[in-house]
Amino acid sequence: MPSKPTLWITRRLSDATLERASRDYDVIINREDGTFTADEIIAMSSQVDAILPCHSELFNADVAAKLDARVRIIANHSVGVDHCDLPALKTRGITVTNTPDVLSDATAEIAMLLLLGAARRAVEGDRLMRTGAWDFWSPSFMVGKQVSGARLGIVGMGRVGQVMARRARGFDMDVHYYNRSRLPAELEQGATYHDTVEDLMGVADFLSLHCPATSETTGLIDKDMLARLPDGAILVNTARGALIDESALVAAITSGKLSAAGLDCFQTEPGGNPAFAAHENIFMLPHIGSATTQTRDAMGFRALDNLDAFFAGDTPNDQL
Repeated sequence: MPSKPTLWITRRLSDATLERASRDYDVIINREDGTFTADEIIAMSSQVDAILPCHSELFNADVAAKLDARVRIIANHSVGVDHCDLPALKTRGITVTNTPDVLSDATAEIAMLLLLGAARRAVEGDRLMRTGAWDFWSPSFMVGKQVSGARLGIVGMGRVGQVMARRARGFDMDVHYYNRSRLPAELEQGATYHDTVEDLMGVADFLSLHCPATSETTGLIDKDMLARLPDGAILVNTARGALIDESALVAAITSGKLSAAGLDCFQTEPGGNPAFAAHENIFMLPHIGSATTQTRDAMGFRALDNLDAFFAGDTPNDQL
């Protein structure tokens, strides 16, 4: 019997994923679920044929250059691959895959939660109830921004963006979007296409980000972009923290240009931005967009499907 490939699983994945991986591979599992430094990743690479990481493990150009030649594939447990220097890994002959499709529903759910929570002052209301401070009511009490019938601008109409658009239509929202290319009519489902981000900003009562973090999109939502939004707009981000200039966001919240924001990702993770905590109209979650049992199982299985195909001599479906 030929030996099984050795697979390093860098984080504590779902039980179903670990059970399947242990059946089909010689696995090294990080059961303590801590993160690894670049030097630790490089040192471990001499012991394994494949790595199944999350976005918490960084494969920049320096790490890619120093990985042991034994490593043949990095099968990411994520859709985003901004933690991987793809050209550098390709130069080393290392295949890279991701896990698209399977987390679109869960991430869009979190985007809608953030949108609704930001619009209806969820942080402030929760504090009033938990501290026993709710001792007053009037027609002017806790008045928020109505979602139904409002215009939603989506930046990035890929898989998650399209699911977000479908959820928004359930609230009778008027969907507008920017994408690198216009979608076919059957995928647009009546959404209005804008050929520049700048043009989209002007109509977005709510703006939801669903694009990857790349050299072109890093810092996309800056002071100038925020100034283009309608007064009192709400910004939602479930994509990557690098998309937003966080200082500009704080300034827009402080000035009232933005009435609220809903954020699931931040420039610094874990931890977030301490400056946000002073503002109850910033509704925050700790990057849990895909954190459902069903989705975590599906992501793990998708990564393993890619590994199975690679070691069978086939091209993985999600090879980048």
